[in-house]
Amino acid sequence: MTVESVQPETSAAPAELREPPLAGGAVPVFGHGLQLVRDPLDFMSSLRAHGDIVRLKLGPKTVYAVTTPELTGALALSPDFKIDGPVWESLVGLLGEEGVATANGPRHRRQRRTIQPAFRMDAIPNYGSVMEEEAHALTERWRPGEVIDCTSESFRVAVRMAARCLLRGAFMDERAERLSTDLATVFRGMYRRMVVPLGPLYKLPFPANREFNRALADLHLLVDEIVAERRASGQKPDDLLTALLEAKDDNGDPIGEQEIHDQVVAIITPGAETIASTIMWLLQALAEHPEHAEKVRAEVESVTGGQPVAFEHVRSLRHTNNVILEAIRLRPAVWILTRRATVDTALGDYRIPAGADIIYSPYAIQRDARSYDRHLDFDPDRWLPDRAKDVPKYAMSPFSVGNRKCPSDHFSMAQLSLITAAISAKYRFEPAEESDGAARVGITLRPNSLRLRPRPW
Repeated sequence: MTVESVQPETSAAPAELREPPLAGGAVPVFGHGLQLVRDPLDFMSSLRAHGDIVRLKLGPKTVYAVTTPELTGALALSPDFKIDGPVWESLVGLLGEEGVATANGPRHRRQRRTIQPAFRMDAIPNYGSVMEEEAHALTERWRPGEVIDCTSESFRVAVRMAARCLLRGAFMDERAERLSTDLATVFRGMYRRMVVPLGPLYKLPFPANREFNRALADLHLLVDEIVAERRASGQKPDDLLTALLEAKDDNGDPIGEQEIHDQVVAIITPGAETIASTIMWLLQALAEHPEHAEKVRAEVESVTGGQPVAFEHVRSLRHTNNVILEAIRLRPAVWILTRRATVDTALGDYRIPAGADIIYSPYAIQRDARSYDRHLDFDPDRWLPDRAKDVPKYAMSPFSVGNRKCPSDHFSMAQLSLITAAISAKYRFEPAEESDGAARVGITLRPNSLRLRPRPW
């Protein structure tokens, strides 16, 4: 399946716009925030039964939740909404205000032009050898029957691939561990700040606040080390960091140090978090569905002739890629997104005022029974061409659409395909006794503490 941006079907403007209904269950002070904290996945999945758009109260804020594929597509493609709102306000503390992930308008367009060449289809094969090395190194570190910590292993391979492909840095395991630990703490803290906006209370010296501030400071220190090492080396390899260090602003002057810093954070941090989370869900899926693990192994052997899987094989691994898509559908790392209305506007038949925050959940959209037959089943064959055509538009948009579509979509799928093929060719997986594969909800979604035993075929 190829996920592409498509324009929504146009229709005549409704004669009268309505105010979306208020979702039930709000409590004083916190509104719906407590429901989002207690069981956010179930809460977001329940909202479509109350309307295509519903109003939520998050503390003092009114937030509009969009629940249908059609309207989330219209939201992403409309110029009346910008990247902003509770999620992005939280992310600014991590990613800064000057990186491609959080910028809007002309700056965002310029930044995309700077980084896009690194992610063009014809550029991806240049990373093939590094991806192969890291995927096979991952499997070689494991010992049959020994328990693997899927969180640390997934972050390690995700960080090393991104660093070696895009920044060409000497990022060893210690830095991957630092990033893994820092990200887990920071993303957990940002989620709390988003759903329960208690403002000044997060500045008090409580243990959770101190832990959050320490992790955030170390993360930015790590990025400063990356940039300083490259400058000191005097080297200019053909990679994304060189492009940033030589980029010009709209006046033709070098971009500022803060923008370089924020761009590196925006490149390493979301990619490492989302790819690592997806690898964890893939490992869990392979353990829970041995019939598909065996099918992937057989496909890899057939395509490679029994040789180690290589980048050149990725496009031929159809079932493997369908397993990845199905894992992303059921457990998307990016499970919640927000936008903000820039003008008085409409979505469907509903009135949206200027300045309103909009929230929607890819997790809820991609599991909706109105869009998918046997919607909770793990069924990779649903992405075969004759069945995929029945999936409604925007019911599966793992890399988003429009001008905020993830520029690294092909890069990410190549990573995931090669890693999945390499590990499946060598191992099947069994849950360890101490494993906890329940969903851990933060800004991203990942297993709580997944631990598996690899067994040779």
